[in-house]
Amino acid sequence: MSVNSHLTSLASTLVLDDVEELSISTSIKTLSSRLNLYFDSMVTGHFQFGSSTRGTILPRKVDKYSDIDYMVVFKTSDGQKKPQTYLDRLRHFVELKYSRSEICQSHPTIVLSLNHINFELVPAIYYSGYQIPSPASSWLEWTTTDPVATNQLLQAHNKNNNYQIKPLVRLVKYWNTLNDYPFTSFSLEQYIVSRPFFQCSLLKDYFYEFWSGFNCSYNDAQYKKNIVNSAKNHAIKAKEYENNNMPMNAELEIRKIVP
Repeated sequence: MSVNSHLTSLASTLVLDDVEELSISTSIKTLSSRLNLYFDSMVTGHFQFGSSTRGTILPRKVDKYSDIDYMVVFKTSDGQKKPQTYLDRLRHFVELKYSRSEICQSHPTIVLSLNHINFELVPAIYYSGYQIPSPASSWLEWTTTDPVATNQLLQAHNKNNNYQIKPLVRLVKYWNTLNDYPFTSFSLEQYIVSRPFFQCSLLKDYFYEFWSGFNCSYNDAQYKKNIVNSAKNHAIKAKEYENNNMPMNAELEIRKIVP
């Protein structure tokens, strides 16, 4: 097996299988119905968003924190409230409708733990765009988000790069899980989407290019720098082995990053 065949094969396994897809779809239908009945006219809508709608979510078998982001948009006709008010409303909803499930608040969401996956219910309002709790304010205020634009950027970047961006994102996210999540999944995805990949055609080219450009910031913890530098060094060695017509050695180095 070569570096490219290993990466391609691995990336193809880092997707939701049919059973997971069906289970999630069933849960979403149930969730949607219960939200409609419970909140009625108090919400303007609710929908799935995030990595599960972009095709970059990892299956639970490799990512214990894999979840489905689900936005619930509240009406503000009774006056715009702080995020915690709507979080409380969501918590009351899940406590009533999912009494046997594990429920907790993990800012800025209400986490609903079902057997197959977690759902993160995100409160939102609509004012010149969707507003969700802002991390910059410790979730006490609102910030604008555009899930449609985020999805469109990834889709365009993927199409313009031989449809190798989504597999690359999944591989990098997998590496992140193996190293106990030194980075947020979304930040890694944003980095990849923002990065140009010149003269790349195969998945291995994108993988090498990612590691050649990805660096920690000056203020990052030393353990993060060590993890990144280790992966970068293995990628450099792998590419050198390939250039010297030693594909098996190259693959062994790549497997030290993503086995």
